[in-house]
Amino acid sequence: MPLTMAQIGEPSQIQRITGKEEVKKFLESLGFVVGGIVTVVSEINGNLIVNVKDSRIAVGKDMATKIMV
Repeated sequence: MPLTMAQIGEPSQIQRITGKEEVKKFLESLGFVVGGIVTVVSEINGNLIVNVKDSRIAVGKDMATKIMV
């Protein structure tokens, strides 16, 4: 399921990242790697604040739909 459907506060493991190669590289540079753990902190209009690798990152709805957990 996409990250946008993950429960707030529950850690999820990243299964795969979809999209173009440059999108994958960008997300990887932020810490979104297959097998990594990501936790949704809050959601506002589909945009997410997530914890990944001990950092809080804001992710837009369009990017969040490319991250499968």
